[in-house]
Amino acid sequence: MTTEELQKENEALHKENELKGEIISMTGHQVRTSLSAMKWVLKMFLDKDFGELSTEQEQMLKKASEQNERVISLVSEMLTLNKAADGAIPYVFTPTEPVPLLEKIIFEFMSESYKKHIELLFLRPENNIPAISADINKLHIVIENLVDNALKYSKEGDKVFVSITPVGNNVDISIKDTGIGIPAEAQSKIFTKFFRADNAQTKDTLGSGIGLYMCKKIVEAHHGSLTFESTGHGSTFHVLIPQIVATDNAK
Repeated sequence: MTTEELQKENEALHKENELKGEIISMTGHQVRTSLSAMKWVLKMFLDKDFGELSTEQEQMLKKASEQNERVISLVSEMLTLNKAADGAIPYVFTPTEPVPLLEKIIFEFMSESYKKHIELLFLRPENNIPAISADINKLHIVIENLVDNALKYSKEGDKVFVSITPVGNNVDISIKDTGIGIPAEAQSKIFTKFFRADNAQTKDTLGSGIGLYMCKKIVEAHHGSLTFESTGHGSTFHVLIPQIVATDNAK
């Protein structure tokens, strides 16, 4: 095959991928719009805007609402992944204080951890933590995803610990849980797109398998790394992000 033929084939494949991306984007947004409308209808029923509910009706509507939220989250993840594949997600890096970010995320999960009877603890650092250069919205997604996973794959009475520590010229944000852990045979694939360990699928049947894949991509775009360690009981994920190095002019 000549160079010209290869170029034409490459252009054809590129156009085909663009078309597939557009179809996924259009379909995904339509589905998410419909699900969001359903979300508010369910909320109106649960808020008893249409009258009192029996205990059984309320329980069933709560289950429907929870499933609806999960599917909305899945569609949102797929849309984000579709954009990432296109290289269409811009990053806006700004100096970021990581401790307030962690405090905000932990506060968002306190209600869920309370309902699940899982203790969510922030091991607040005794010393000041250096600032990092981050796209705060995307880093928020990473930490949120990891805390959500820690709660999702834990059971009543388990604990989730969030901590932050300077390590060399980096900042290490760790999320440790005492949940189901990651089997040894699954550990090499844990950041693979659409992969889910067998025990994770048993614990939560609706997961997409793209959350950790996206998290790793986002952290690497921050010139950092996402790693983990896990035994038969619990897992610890480490988000390593470079500190902002002060220049002589800034001193």
